[in-house]
Amino acid sequence: MKKKLTRVAIKIGSNVLARQDGTLDVTRMSAITDQVAELYKSGIEIILISSGAVASGRSEIKTSKKLDNVLQRQLFSAVGQAKLINRYYELFREHGIPVGQVLTTKENFGTRRHYLNQRNCMTVMLENGVIPIVNENDTISVTELMFTDNDELSGLIAAMMDAQALIILSNIDGIYDGPPSDPSSSVIREIEQGKDLSSYIQPSRSGLGRGGMTTKSNIARKVADEGITVIIANGKKENILIDLIEHPETTLCTRFIPAQTTVSSVKKWIAHSEGFAKGEIHINDCATEVLNSDRAVSILPIGITRIEGEFEKDDIVRIIDASGRQIGVGRSSYSSEQARALIGKHGKKAIVHYNYLCLE
Repeated sequence: MKKKLTRVAIKIGSNVLARQDGTLDVTRMSAITDQVAELYKSGIEIILISSGAVASGRSEIKTSKKLDNVLQRQLFSAVGQAKLINRYYELFREHGIPVGQVLTTKENFGTRRHYLNQRNCMTVMLENGVIPIVNENDTISVTELMFTDNDELSGLIAAMMDAQALIILSNIDGIYDGPPSDPSSSVIREIEQGKDLSSYIQPSRSGLGRGGMTTKSNIARKVADEGITVIIANGKKENILIDLIEHPETTLCTRFIPAQTTVSSVKKWIAHSEGFAKGEIHINDCATEVLNSDRAVSILPIGITRIEGEFEKDDIVRIIDASGRQIGVGRSSYSSEQARALIGKHGKKAIVHYNYLCLE
């Protein structure tokens, strides 16, 4: 990162903020806050994506009966989120820095209107010197509506806010070329575009978080493809954030090299919105061939063979080729009913315009 950074998203994982017994590590939280304050005062806009609500609530509540995982998470996070944001408020106030809470759910990224509402909210916070502290609203999120973990959320936030870098703080130094516990394994310092990591990534997840290195690497690759530098580093190391910014060449971490091409805000949203797709648009071989060319082309009714599922105008849909393989996602210009009526017709407007199409 040789150029001066002006906006950075920082994700702080559960295993960074929690002690071994699962309660909140206030000392570590204070150390990270001090580093964020130093970066803020150097002129960098900071967006924090912070786990820790459940860990914060766990030390406050003793349940009278055994609860399932969802109910337990809702209970601990309801109490813990208030404690967590209050702790951040007090810590940042010592530095004279205002902070604001942004709670979100996966559904809030499913429509362009909700997406823009969130972006506008955080933009005005940054413009007025306020650090947004973002977390999933675990009190109302249930299993099928939850993010994989805050790694997924941090990728969405970094892309949405046009951050130049996303720093994911975990409890290990980065992605290793073997098991992290093996002394012969070492951290992969840089990951270029297209590098296959399948032989390196360990399938196990962290003890306190919902995700693992597989999730981190998948999110990191997607975000890096959108032109954003992604760094995975050890949040328990002293002064790690300052070192990553000021001494990037010598600080131990894994850095995903960003694509050089810029991606529009709309296409960033669409690229991260596959999970919100409401239906499928199936296209013929001719349309597939045209899409695979170097030209900027849209999906016209003439190339569509069938429509699957029900969706409204402006909903996200999957694009499926003649062999049944998904080749992209896009925003439909029509409802499913309107699109079905146009199948195979000449001279009609695009079902999915190029500006709202993201191919894999």
